[in-house]
Amino acid sequence: MTPLRQTAKSRRLLSGLTHRLFPTKIVSLLGVLCLLPSFVFAAGIFPDPVPGWPEDTLTWLFTEKDTSIPLSSYATGSFARRHLHRIGVEAHPSYILPTNPFFDGDNKNWRPIRNSFPVHLKYSFQGQPDTCADRIYGGPYQGIGLGYYALEDREELGTPIALYLFQGARIARLDPRISLNYEWNFGISAGWKPYDYYENYNNKAIGSRMNAYIHLNIYLNWTLSRQFDLVTGVGFSHFSNGNTKMPNAGMNTVGMNVGLVYYMNREQTPFSGASARPAVPAFDKHISYDLLLFGSWRRKTNESKTEPAISPKAYMVSGFNFAPMYNFCYKWRAGLSLDGVYDESANTYVEDYRSGYYNQEFRKPGLSRQLALGVSARAEYVMPYFTVGVGIGMNVLHRGGDLKACYQILSLKTDLTRNSYLHIGYSIQDFHSPNFLMLGVGYRFNNKRPFFRP
Repeated sequence: MTPLRQTAKSRRLLSGLTHRLFPTKIVSLLGVLCLLPSFVFAAGIFPDPVPGWPEDTLTWLFTEKDTSIPLSSYATGSFARRHLHRIGVEAHPSYILPTNPFFDGDNKNWRPIRNSFPVHLKYSFQGQPDTCADRIYGGPYQGIGLGYYALEDREELGTPIALYLFQGARIARLDPRISLNYEWNFGISAGWKPYDYYENYNNKAIGSRMNAYIHLNIYLNWTLSRQFDLVTGVGFSHFSNGNTKMPNAGMNTVGMNVGLVYYMNREQTPFSGASARPAVPAFDKHISYDLLLFGSWRRKTNESKTEPAISPKAYMVSGFNFAPMYNFCYKWRAGLSLDGVYDESANTYVEDYRSGYYNQEFRKPGLSRQLALGVSARAEYVMPYFTVGVGIGMNVLHRGGDLKACYQILSLKTDLTRNSYLHIGYSIQDFHSPNFLMLGVGYRFNNKRPFFRP
C-alpha cells in the first residue's frame, strides 16, 4: 500500500470532478426543478383544466362532481396583477451551537466559534386576501431567497452564500395589524471551506464546499402601512451535505431575525375594513396513494479492528415508498408507507484499516444483506405548491447489521403536475445518525383533493 501523502496531488485532480462538480450539478438542478413548478402553476402557463372558465381565474376543481367553484369575483389578465409581490430584507444574528469540538475551541485559534451574522434578500408572491385560499391556508406566500453568512472564523469556515426556496403562512391573527407566522427555507449553500487533511485539518464539521441549507422561522408580522410590514422572530438553521461526503457533522444555529417587507401592489391591509369573505367548501375526505421512486449516493464510516474507517468511495442508494394516505382536511394527511431500499454501503467492512493510506479494501456482503423492507408512519402538511412530510419507521424484513434499525424521514414534495411531484428527503437512523438523501419523483393515485391554482 502507498501512503496517502505521496499521492495527494494526483488524487485531488482525479477525484475533483466526481466528488465536487457532479454533486454540485445534481443539487443545483434539483433546486431549479423545485422552483420552476411554483411559478409555472402560479403564472397559469398550464391551461386551466375546466373548460369555460377564464384561464387566469382563481378556481377550485372538484373532480368527483366535475364542477368548479370560483374563489374570487375578479378575473385578471396576468400573473403580476393576480398576486401580491413582495421584496424582503432580513438580518439573522445567530448563535452557533457547539455540536462539534471544532466549534467548541478545537480549531486554529483555540477559542469557541459562536457568532454568525447572515443577511437575506427575498422575493415572494402570494394570493389576494379574503379568498378561500387565504382563509384555508393562512395567506401563504412562496418565493426565492439569497443569504450571505458572515461567520466568526472565515479562515476555516469560509463565507457561505445560500440560495433557497421558502414558504410561509399565518398561524394566528393576534390583532388586525399583528399576526403570528411561520416560514421554512430549503436550498443549497456554497462558499464553504471544507475539511482538508493538509490545508484545513481542524474543520471536522464541514466536509464539502456545497451543503444543504434548512431553516425554520417563527415570527410576528407587524403591518405598518399598505406598502410595508415589519417581521421579528426567532429561527433555527442547519447546514450539512446529506452524508454525501465526510465529515458531515454540519453546523446548527439559533438566533433572532428582524426584517422589512415591501409590497409592490398591495391595495388593502388587514385593517383597511371588512370585505366579503367567501365560504370555504366542505372538504371531501378520501384515501390517496403515493408511489415514490428515489435514489442518491452516500458516504459511510465503517468499523474496523483498529479505528473507525472512512469509506474511500460513494455508495449508491435506491428504493421506493408506497403510501396509502388518508386526507383529513385541506392541510393534513397521514397514513402508513411500505419502504423498500437497496443500500450499497450496508454491512460493508474493512479488516485492518490504517488512516493515511488508500486502496484499502472495503469488503461488501451479499446482496441480501443490503436489501431491506420497512413500514413507517407518515404525516404530511399540505400547502399550495409544496408538501412537508415526516415519518418514523422500522425495517421488518432484513438480514441484520446496519439494516436492523429505526429510521426517520423528513421530506419536501414539490408539485410538478396535479398528481406528480418532485421529492427531496433525508433519512436519519436511530434519531441521530445521518443515513442518506432521497431524491426522486412520485405519483399520487386517486387524488380527489381540490385543484388549487392561485
